[in-house]
Amino acid sequence: MQTLYDQFHHLLELTPMDFFREQHDTINWDVRILGILGQKGVGKSTLILQHIKKAGNKDESLYVVADDIYFSAHTLLETARDFFARGGKYLYIDEIHKYEHWSREIKNIYDTLPLLHVVYSGSSLLDLKEGGADLNRRVIEYHMPVWSFREYLNLRNGWSLKPATLEEVLKGKVDFPYGPERPLKYFMEYMKKGCYPFSMEPEFETRLRQIINTTVEVDIPKYFRMTIPATQKLKKFMYYISRNVPVKINFSEIARDLELDRDDLPKYLEYLERAELVSVLRMKGNGDTILHKMDKLYLHNPNMAYVLSGEKPETGNVRETIFFCWSKQKYETLESPISDFEIDGKTFEVGGRKKGKKQITDTKEGYVVKDDIEYAFDNQIPLWMFGFLY
Repeated sequence: MQTLYDQFHHLLELTPMDFFREQHDTINWDVRILGILGQKGVGKSTLILQHIKKAGNKDESLYVVADDIYFSAHTLLETARDFFARGGKYLYIDEIHKYEHWSREIKNIYDTLPLLHVVYSGSSLLDLKEGGADLNRRVIEYHMPVWSFREYLNLRNGWSLKPATLEEVLKGKVDFPYGPERPLKYFMEYMKKGCYPFSMEPEFETRLRQIINTTVEVDIPKYFRMTIPATQKLKKFMYYISRNVPVKINFSEIARDLELDRDDLPKYLEYLERAELVSVLRMKGNGDTILHKMDKLYLHNPNMAYVLSGEKPETGNVRETIFFCWSKQKYETLESPISDFEIDGKTFEVGGRKKGKKQITDTKEGYVVKDDIEYAFDNQIPLWMFGFLY
């Protein structure tokens, strides 16, 4: 236990406090069991350590990483009981998806230590019903998305720009300072490496590639107990997607191209989507249809496209990728039957400066979203402004 305390305090000393993601203030940190989920690398660990430091209760807190060698000889439940017996009140468990049967032990902690508060973080792969312990009635979970363009600007420049609603974006009303500052300069930077808090690090591409590889080769296979041959098939599928996005979803054709079992592909796609490596664009259903048919596959964000392509990715693809990445965080974004996307009955065609209005001519409310303009005019909206939705 002393080793865990020493590691925790060392990490706490190294935690920066100069910039907080705004999700910190939307989280109810007082609930008994709290989960913070998201793609690897988006800053979940830093957020938790910042909270401990800000709350000022480090003497009653303990932060552990679930795959620490300590847990090869001790259980989470045993650790929680020992910590509570020493006067602990707040237990923070990072990377919980790497701990086998995690949900069962969290349930036991909840049931047997009613005065202990637990915060865990993990991959978006996590399922509250994993391991047979249904935590839905006990746990409050929050999702941390990749960094928006607005957050990137605030982190990079020390600004305090405010988010905008979709209605404000469509009117061109976003909190950008203009003057000597030009949005397109920063937008190009963001598209290549701005989706992650380590964007300023010199080895950004290497680190992002490691995150993608670890998720495909370790996290998904371990969590879903995949065999080595199945893991190789998953990697093959991910590589195919990265080289061919956007991919029209036809499992029979993909299975033939990859020489894989057609019945395995929906399962692999579910894993990749839950891990937030890919995004699935679904078609608009008829009437009150809740389950929408899967239609098109994208990488989750354009930073991945630049890292995995080995060269400059296709411009039209990265435009659509970032629009989808941003908009789906706040709104249900579906494929439009006449253009690229549809949100709440509004139609969006994504392109460059020369993009015309042909696809949206007969729509009730249609917009052309362009990646190389600075200002909104009529129904032409700069793509970068959608990066202010959160």
